[in-house]
Amino acid sequence: MTRTITAYFDDVPSAERAAHDLARHVPGVRGEVFHARTDSTRLSGLSLPTEDTEVLTEGFRRGGGVVHAEVPDNRFEEVASALEASGAVDLDEREAAWRKEGWSGATAPVAATGTTTGKTMGTGTAQGRVQQLGEATDQASIPVIEERLRVGKREAGHGRVRIRSYVVETPVEERVTLRQEHVQVERRPVDRPLTGAEAAFGERTIEATERSEEAVIAKEARVTEEVSLRKTAEERTETVRDTVRHTKVEVEDDRRTGAAPTAKPAADKERARDI
Repeated sequence: MTRTITAYFDDVPSAERAAHDLARHVPGVRGEVFHARTDSTRLSGLSLPTEDTEVLTEGFRRGGGVVHAEVPDNRFEEVASALEASGAVDLDEREAAWRKEGWSGATAPVAATGTTTGKTMGTGTAQGRVQQLGEATDQASIPVIEERLRVGKREAGHGRVRIRSYVVETPVEERVTLRQEHVQVERRPVDRPLTGAEAAFGERTIEATERSEEAVIAKEARVTEEVSLRKTAEERTETVRDTVRHTKVEVEDDRRTGAAPTAKPAADKERARDI
């Protein structure tokens, strides 16, 4: 269950600082600032009792500001203390002082309920409108609402792996031994008799061919390693935690014993102010 809390400050900058401090000291709670330049329809949306609205309107005329926030029931005291520490003033004391000065725009203060601080005022729930039933045949109802958690799935990318090949040239060298032939022509003086194996004055030719070895380069491409991509999948169980809200309805029966069923004390027709 949530409650609303409204704190009055003597000037608008103080209210704005208090809203900022509230968000800093009480995470998750945001206060809205109201002042004389605030749209009147927004102020009426707070559904404050008539006398409280008149007092706040007079405070706005005097340059004051208000911080209004919706607060979880279990953090109400924490928020009230934070606003009090930020300088929230006792609106009842201000109202009494204004009355001494001659202001009479509001009726007597309503009895205080609901909070321990004397510088803030609040209401019991976030929906402050009170619906009054008229004829005996009238009826109204409050819906009981419950949130239910539904968990779905969606695909999410976690990055990409890419394999790319490119060519790199690296200088290499090898040592090889090569054989090379040479033909040499030699002349030497000789003085000897002609032998029978030698033809006199015949024609004769002798040839010698030079040969050499040359380095021959050949390349062979060989596969030395393989790099591949392979996808696998696995399943995991994950626990999803969140909060769901539901409506609780409280019934307050303040009828006096023997009173008519539709009778209701005038003091109960509007919400009291927390002080």
